[in-house]
Amino acid sequence: MSPAAVMPLAQPDDPATHGPVAAVMERARAAQRRFAGVDQDRADAAVRALAWALYKPEHAREIAELAVADTGLGNVADKVVKKQRKTFGTLRDLLRGRSVGVIEHDVARGLVKYAKPMGVIGAVTPSTNPGATPVNKAMMAIKGRNAIVIAPSPLGYRTTARVVDLMRAELETIGLPADLVQILPAPVTKDSTEALMRACDLVAVTGSQDNVRRAYSSGTPAIGVGAGNVPVMIDETADLDAAAARIRDSKIFDNSTSCSSENAVVIVDAVYDRAIAALERAGAYLCTANEKQRIADRLWLRGKLNRDLIARDADVLARAFELPEKAGGAQYFLVEEEGIGRGAPFSGEKLALVLTVYRAKDFAEAKTKIAAILDHQGKGHSCGIHTTDMARARELAEDLDVVRVLVNFAHTFGNGGGFNSGLGFTLSMGCGSWQKNSISENLSYRHFLNITHLVTPIPEDKPSEADLFGPHWDRIGYREDAR
Repeated sequence: MSPAAVMPLAQPDDPATHGPVAAVMERARAAQRRFAGVDQDRADAAVRALAWALYKPEHAREIAELAVADTGLGNVADKVVKKQRKTFGTLRDLLRGRSVGVIEHDVARGLVKYAKPMGVIGAVTPSTNPGATPVNKAMMAIKGRNAIVIAPSPLGYRTTARVVDLMRAELETIGLPADLVQILPAPVTKDSTEALMRACDLVAVTGSQDNVRRAYSSGTPAIGVGAGNVPVMIDETADLDAAAARIRDSKIFDNSTSCSSENAVVIVDAVYDRAIAALERAGAYLCTANEKQRIADRLWLRGKLNRDLIARDADVLARAFELPEKAGGAQYFLVEEEGIGRGAPFSGEKLALVLTVYRAKDFAEAKTKIAAILDHQGKGHSCGIHTTDMARARELAEDLDVVRVLVNFAHTFGNGGGFNSGLGFTLSMGCGSWQKNSISENLSYRHFLNITHLVTPIPEDKPSEADLFGPHWDRIGYREDAR
């Protein structure tokens, strides 16, 4: 084990020496010191063990059932799919990369890069994914030979505690310290979460923006993610039935708990009526103006989303909104809207099977509406377009302040990584400085590594003054020989 791989013991004034995180941090540091010197094969064996802890069919179902029972959010069948799909995809990505020893050798530049662990990762995880997100982050942290301590949402504590037990058991089966993966003792509070943030070596937060802000204020390096509110466009060149099917599949998945779920669709006027008909054929119900008002009155209470209605099944919502009998078989609900901003709640993230529909006269106006929706909420996160005109997709990518623009995707299945998407699998998506995040990409194991650069001499690469200043000299009429 190299000296650089050994993490120091907590110091007397370290928050890890007192309070509810003390014992957890002490065990995490001890386990990480034992693990820090393993080779790549051993690190990958640990990653596989963690993945199997959730991917194993009976475990995936058990954790999905616990999550729905504990939080009331989403549905079991989709959570099983999510747990297995995300875990499998993340494992694929992790096993394709190096995180031990030399990870890059650039001969031309005389650089060799060596990966080193960070130490103990503090991971804050949300109630929407109390099983999948802890495993996803643990796999990435362990890939980098770190330990991880999870601070779950109190609502999902029982689910997260169970999946942590499963991960610990799998680590022990291959002879590795179970304490590489731990959970904060119950009850998890703001104080204990903040103590963990101060005591660990990196904080990775997925969940409320309040927790993201606390992480960035903790004095510890932090990675936070932003809020979603995905708008997608359907233009006049799109395959309308294919677009409708993709939107449906994404919108209804796990009852719209994902930050990557569509929240608005902007349809150009030339195909508006036909696109609405395609959405209805694919399982949507278009609400009347009176029905829209009832939805607004019940989905928001005192300006906040109604906890009893978010992420619920479509039939539950149909009854709660008192929709007519023909809406009973719908998979989700459309509401037409013109407004965007604080006075138009349907323009924001809904975490429910309600999709807001905007009409635009042409592509230019549709782009403007998408920009306005993102400026209101979700800036930096992502947007999508259903089109056969790639020039339009490139224009969105050039002009909009988002990290991801998805073309002809079921957004939820491409944004956080997909087998037909080049984005890495993750449950944590950075939104850049637009949402005050430190990353503008999908979270990956590379964010859990320290990198040492070995630098050796190369042939001198020093251009002349004229090479660099020449264009400016030409503009100002400067002659080199006049000096």
